[in-house]
Amino acid sequence: MPAELILTNARVVTAGRVIDGTLVIRDGLIAELNEGNSQLPQAQDLGGDYLMPGLVELHTDNLEKHMTPRPGVDWPSASAVLTHDAQIVAAGITTVFDALSIGDINPRGKRMQQLPAMLDAIAHAEAAGDTRAEHRLHLRCEVCHPDALSLFRDLVEQPLVQLVSVMDHSPGQRQFAHAQKYREYYMGKYHLSEAEMDAFSDQQIANSRQHSDRQRRAVVDICQARGLALASHDDATLAHVEESAGFGMAIAEFPTTFEAAEASHARGLKVLMGAPNIVRGGSHSGNIAAADLARRGALDILSSDYYPASLLQAAFMLSALGNGYDLPKAIATVSLAPARAAGLDDRGEIRPGLRADLLQASDRHGLPVVRQVWRQGRRVF
Repeated sequence: MPAELILTNARVVTAGRVIDGTLVIRDGLIAELNEGNSQLPQAQDLGGDYLMPGLVELHTDNLEKHMTPRPGVDWPSASAVLTHDAQIVAAGITTVFDALSIGDINPRGKRMQQLPAMLDAIAHAEAAGDTRAEHRLHLRCEVCHPDALSLFRDLVEQPLVQLVSVMDHSPGQRQFAHAQKYREYYMGKYHLSEAEMDAFSDQQIANSRQHSDRQRRAVVDICQARGLALASHDDATLAHVEESAGFGMAIAEFPTTFEAAEASHARGLKVLMGAPNIVRGGSHSGNIAAADLARRGALDILSSDYYPASLLQAAFMLSALGNGYDLPKAIATVSLAPARAAGLDDRGEIRPGLRADLLQASDRHGLPVVRQVWRQGRRVF
C-alpha cells in the first residue's frame, strides 16, 4: 500500500454534496478533500468519474449460491468464499456482513449442514488476509426452528459476529400474512407437492407457537449482553414494531407494510429494504415497494440481499426518482447509514480521518459501472 495516494478529477460524493475535486489518502485513511484538480504528477486522474465511499452490505446470502452452484452440487467452502468475495468487491462493496441462517425451514435444504463450513471458511480467509472486502458475520435466527437457540449460543462466540436478526417465516403472519403467497413461494422454491406443502405449513405453524416467542427473547437477551447490533425482520404491525423497539433493535429489515415501516422509522429503527426491490420495481413477495417507501421519506438502508450488483445500481436509481433522495442521500443508504447502524464509526463516508474505503464508478445513462475499488487505500479491484 503506498504511503500516499492522490485521486483527482473526480466527482466526490460526500455525505452532503458532490464536489469536483481531489482526495488525498495517507496510510489507509482519508487525509484531505480539496476542491479542484491536483497538478502533481503522481495524482491519478479519474476522468470525471464519481468517487464514492465503499459500500457497506448488511444482509446478503450470496455465499450460499457459491456453496451450492447447482442442485446437489457441494462446492469446497474455501473456494466458494473467495469467489463470493470477488463478486462482492467487484460490486463496490468494501464491508460485507455475510448472512448465515440458523434454523433452516427448507425440508430439503442444506443450510444447516453447510453452516459450520461457511463460518469457518469466512473466518480463515479473513484471518489469512485472503479477502479483498472486509467480512463480518450476520446471524439470521429463524426462531421458530426448534434448535435455533442452542445453535445460536454456539455460534455467537465467533469474533466476526457483529449483527443478529430474528425472524419467523411461518405462514399467516409477517412476510407471509397471505396464505396463498406462502404456498406459491415455498412450493415453487422447494418443489413440494400439495400434500407436502400442507404438512410443511402445519409443522411451521406448530413450531412457531411452541418456540418463537421464547427463543426470540433469549436471543435478544444474549445480544444485549454482548453489545451486538440487532435487527427485526418482516415486521408487519404496530405491535411488531413496539416489540422490536422495546428490544432495542437498531434495524428494521424488510418491513412488509407501510404502517410498520413508518412506525419503525419514527421510533429510530433504520428501515432496511432490498436493493433488488428498487431495481425490479417491486417486491418479489408481493409486499410494499421500496420506492414507495422512499417517497414517504422512511427508507434508510438498502441491502443487495441476493444480488450484489443491485446495491450501487439501486442507489443511482433511487437518486433519479425525484423523491427527495439526491445522490449523496441515496449513496448514504448503501454506505453511511448501514455503517452507523452496525456500529461502525470509522467508515461509510468520504471525510478526513475515516478509512479510505472507496469506489470509482462511471455513470452510463443511470447504470453505474465500477472501475476501481480501494480498501483502506489499497486497490482491491
